[in-house]
Amino acid sequence: MNIELQVLGSSLRSIAEEMGAVLIRSAFSANIKERRDCSTALFDGQGRMIAQAEHIPVHLGALPDALAAVRQHDPGPADIFILNDPYAGGTHLPDITLVSRTEVGFAATRAHHADVGGSEPGSLPAGSHRLDEEGVVIPPTRLDEAVLGRLVARMRNPDERRGDLRAQVAAHRLASRRIEELCARRGRTLVLWAMDELYAYAERRVRSAVAGLPDGRYEARDLLEVEAGDLELRVALTIAGDELELDFSGTAPQHDGNLNCPLAVTRSACYFVVRCLTDPDALASGGAFAPVTVRAPEGSLVNARPPAAVAAGNVETSSRIADVVFLAFGQAVEVPAQGQGTMNNVTFGNEQFTYYETIGGGQGACPDAAGPSGVHVAMSNTLSTPTEALELSYPLRVERHALRPGSGGNGQHRGGDGVVRELRALEACRLSILSERRRHAPRGRGGGGPGAPGRNLLNGIELPSKLTRELAAGDVVRIETPGGGGYG
Repeated sequence: MNIELQVLGSSLRSIAEEMGAVLIRSAFSANIKERRDCSTALFDGQGRMIAQAEHIPVHLGALPDALAAVRQHDPGPADIFILNDPYAGGTHLPDITLVSRTEVGFAATRAHHADVGGSEPGSLPAGSHRLDEEGVVIPPTRLDEAVLGRLVARMRNPDERRGDLRAQVAAHRLASRRIEELCARRGRTLVLWAMDELYAYAERRVRSAVAGLPDGRYEARDLLEVEAGDLELRVALTIAGDELELDFSGTAPQHDGNLNCPLAVTRSACYFVVRCLTDPDALASGGAFAPVTVRAPEGSLVNARPPAAVAAGNVETSSRIADVVFLAFGQAVEVPAQGQGTMNNVTFGNEQFTYYETIGGGQGACPDAAGPSGVHVAMSNTLSTPTEALELSYPLRVERHALRPGSGGNGQHRGGDGVVRELRALEACRLSILSERRRHAPRGRGGGGPGAPGRNLLNGIELPSKLTRELAAGDVVRIETPGGGGYG
């Protein structure tokens, strides 16, 4: 890459990063301003992702589908579009996406909102069966103050929702201004050339890395936990020259719960693994994913049809898709042992407040190193809410937040330890938990032992991996997250 292209690429990435900084610093909810559960990216006029901030993998890999959905409505220069419909470019309903025009293409933000009017506070009900139970469904819609007012009126804590959405709007205004400044400084023609070249450069690098992998077909399977048993995910990886295909034929059909995935989320998980195992230092643009084809039968768990519920698909099924794709690649190249494989989603709320968090856990060990402990792994890339910020804003108390010693798998290199987190409700509210790896532990690799499975408890009594229930003031929820598998 020549120096001029490096400079322009860095300029575009810095705009995406500054968009994220504006969104985080302007947001009202702890989920965005403290946990940073949001993502930002820039696209060219063809809807190709050119630059992104290093935010949430499950958000970013799915954003091109949102761009495609908005472009069908011919957005004008002054328009900002809003959407969250998983079957029109979204992921799950709490992830609200805004898209706007810039002088050379588009800007996009996606943020997880603490509530979008679902049947349960926090809009991540464990028992949802249809999409409309999970909140307000927003198809691609031009956003103005009237639309904003109508939407937040259907959600809990409308002032907080309005504040978070205005923070997203502020990020888009920043993007428009910074792109204009870049074009004025460097010339619009040169910026357009750079966007084309950056996309092509990322594609060349990843194609080169794929060409170095052994050709062949590699199959793997893994399981998702439901009350009645397990749901199977199957994938066949085919590597041929500088291209690869991931085919999910044989995966379980979509089910009556909410572990279903729209295809955009499935692609996002696949892209994450490919980036990790081919050229992780390549520019994170859409060009890096051009050599990858993802096939998933329509009506399956990983390519659901509306009106199937999807609340857990974006968080839990995406994590398992990443796991099973790593397993398939592991027959061709070295991969780490399995990490916790869950985001441990916990939501508290009533009509006065909603609080959502994910909890870190152990990562799998590598051939040459132990796995890290207490980290948000794979499809999540968020922070933990600081105790002081949580207790200041919500009627909750953090009783314990510590590593879970010994939960990492044994081996020549140990898996990382999970986390113990205890939260006490200070007033009556509803609790929802969406978690995985409670029955099936993360696997070790190369002879290493499995990590410890996770546990959910209420006042010391074991809970299932997925539930929604009432809490009384004083109840203590304890989450013990899984450890990573050991290696060797």
